[in-house]
Amino acid sequence: MTSSMANGLRAVVIALGLFGAATPASADWLLTPYVGVTFGGNANFGDVGDFEDNFEKRVTFGGSAAWMGAGIIGFEADLGVTPNFFGDTAGQGNFDFGDNNVTTLMGNLIVGAPIGGTTGKSFRPYGSGGIGLLRTNVDGGSLFDDLSTNELGLNIGGGAHFFFSDNVGLRGDVRYFRGLQKGDDGGDDFDLEDFDFWRGTIGVTFRFGG
Repeated sequence: MTSSMANGLRAVVIALGLFGAATPASADWLLTPYVGVTFGGNANFGDVGDFEDNFEKRVTFGGSAAWMGAGIIGFEADLGVTPNFFGDTAGQGNFDFGDNNVTTLMGNLIVGAPIGGTTGKSFRPYGSGGIGLLRTNVDGGSLFDDLSTNELGLNIGGGAHFFFSDNVGLRGDVRYFRGLQKGDDGGDDFDLEDFDFWRGTIGVTFRFGG
């Protein structure tokens, strides 16, 4: 990863802290439990080789808590869990993975467009991106050692809220996740890992404040 990209990631962390330190009483809080699928996963397990677009779609679930200032700019904490992420896949039946899951905990900046206002019926498309924890937990079973890790990851995507009233709506969301690792030069820069995937979800949003 380039130095400018690393500096951009640092700026995201600083901005999240500033938003969290000053949240006006008039802000919207959006709580969204969700369910969906992960897809398009890629990974490299060293001597085992590459798995490109071979991971099956997996059910994922989680929730997000977001603060939106005037419905335009805000921040979000997003927690997602995907059980059996590395389960047996078509064409890869010789690989016997044990219990496994992927957990993501991300802090994101959000930019939205509150079409129809921030109260009552409205439509709010948005873009979101940030960094956080990407945890993989893999029991290697009879094939190889466990591959559990806690590392830095990034996510970027977007979606839309469809509000039916002041307090309740639906959210559709699609995001791309990718792991980060320390650069080969041993400096402060991060490189993109081979492990990445997409996630699509739908959830019920509960809106408070305004």
